[in-house]
Amino acid sequence: MTVSTSGSSSASRLRALLGEGRLIVMPCCYDALSAKLIEAASFPLAFMSGFAVSATRLGLPDTGLISYGEMLDQGRTICEAVKIPVIGDGDTGYGNALNVKRTVRGYAMAGFAAVMIEDQRAPKRCGHTAGKEVVSRAEALTRIRAAVDAREALKDEGRDILILARTDARAIHGFDEALPRAEAFAAAGADIHFIEALADEAEMAAFCGAVDGPKMINLLEGGATPLLPPDQLEATGFAIAAFPLTLLSSALRAMIESLEALRSGRPPDGLMDFAELRRLVGFEAYDRDAAHYADDG
Repeated sequence: MTVSTSGSSSASRLRALLGEGRLIVMPCCYDALSAKLIEAASFPLAFMSGFAVSATRLGLPDTGLISYGEMLDQGRTICEAVKIPVIGDGDTGYGNALNVKRTVRGYAMAGFAAVMIEDQRAPKRCGHTAGKEVVSRAEALTRIRAAVDAREALKDEGRDILILARTDARAIHGFDEALPRAEAFAAAGADIHFIEALADEAEMAAFCGAVDGPKMINLLEGGATPLLPPDQLEATGFAIAAFPLTLLSSALRAMIESLEALRSGRPPDGLMDFAELRRLVGFEAYDRDAAHYADDG
């Protein structure tokens, strides 16, 4: 099996993007095609959503049912399909501190620019749904320390990956517990910082003011966090604005409407032209390459 060696350059591209000091709008993908669409639309960064991968690969909810191996396999395919850096959802690290280290290493080898590690208790859940729990602050910090140790060990091999540290404590114990966790993760060496499900603009500003380094905000339509415009998010101090389910939600709506039309005996509305579909999937590029190597004799 050929192992991707793109992790180092992918991580360096992400570091350069973050160094520009401007907000990065980051749609989230779930397979190679959705990642390629993000790249084709000129977005500089993508994120592999665990919610969306679980939904599309397994047809199951984001409740800890998908495994490390399945996520890694999906991620490797995504990273190989695009040139832009991709952040991977590493969930809880899939076990104890040693599992976290394995997850970070595996994601780096797959080509991810960064891996997100969170402090939920297994089985984890989507951050904007009820029923989730978090581990103690000490155990959460141990996960991030293990992730940072794995990142440093990878550097000895000429590889690189960033650590995105996430806490879900806001929804369970309040902002007064979430903020110290984010501060502790930053002190432990995490590269990007994320408090899930911030409730209002005051919490967003307090988070950005208290924690040094790049911060991410998660903008889920219908979720707990206000959907502020990009210029306001940038002024607040965020570096990345993630849209985790926009593509999945729009795709599912379109498929359901098309199925309803077919069931009613009428052609679906708004379908993409077949020529454009072939182009997006890659037939034109394939045919050009095939013609280049064609036998003229």
